[in-house]
Amino acid sequence: MSHTRRLAGAVIAALVLGAGVIGAVHLSRAEAMPLRDPAPMQALMPPPSAGVITPSTILSEPKDDGRVMVADQPVGVRYTFDGGVDKPILDAHGGHELRAVAQNGGRLSLVPQGLGLAVEYPDRCTMPRERDCPRAILEGDRDDTLNPGTRPLEYGASVLMTHADLADGANVVQKGYSVGGVSQFKLQVDHRQGHPSCVIASRSRIYRAEPSLDVADGTWHQLTCARSRERLAIIVDGAERAAVPVPANLSIANAEPLRIGGKGANRGNDQFAGRIDNVFLTISA
Repeated sequence: MSHTRRLAGAVIAALVLGAGVIGAVHLSRAEAMPLRDPAPMQALMPPPSAGVITPSTILSEPKDDGRVMVADQPVGVRYTFDGGVDKPILDAHGGHELRAVAQNGGRLSLVPQGLGLAVEYPDRCTMPRERDCPRAILEGDRDDTLNPGTRPLEYGASVLMTHADLADGANVVQKGYSVGGVSQFKLQVDHRQGHPSCVIASRSRIYRAEPSLDVADGTWHQLTCARSRERLAIIVDGAERAAVPVPANLSIANAEPLRIGGKGANRGNDQFAGRIDNVFLTISA
């Protein structure tokens, strides 16, 4: 082999070796660089729209034709209120729509809470005449599938209140009434002590579980009412705090809609003041 050919071969070999070294260095640097986690999907989505909920101008009156049905299968309803003011207020399964009902300029707003939204109710009214007070609640249509009858029942919500929000009546979640021969289940924070309580009412008697506990301290509390066959208990932040016996044959069935924040928008509605989130209702088999 001539000197020229040997020189050319050496040059080619050097070039190949150099390329290999450069490639090896490039690969080792690529392997050494940390991989970034993809951005969470939630961070890529626009936040839900906060703002004032437009009151409904059309609401169907509950029609009581004398035939009130009860749930014939397990039911689970949950409201997170995270859809924003530009969407209907639906439960987690896309049904059981709620609408704002108001009087005297009462307003409901969706406000930021964690990564989602919560419902803010009107401030506690201090007007001389209660009939002039702003009032606003959330209300659904008549829905007999939310009547538990004698089935096991759990319902509740997260609430944020201060002592400035307290009054003689502040209803959180309810269906039906405790007077007038209409059965009921209800969660409330009543009186100036800030005591939460769970209520179940037959057509003739009221049963209430109420602990000596103040939840109007400016922080969020999860309140749950649990009715088993012969017992009604209230659970606050995961711990049972009070319970009362109830008759096993007490049936809760009425033609009233589910209401959140009061028993209506009329005078004397036990208006809630503060914030409500994560409302739920579960009827078991």
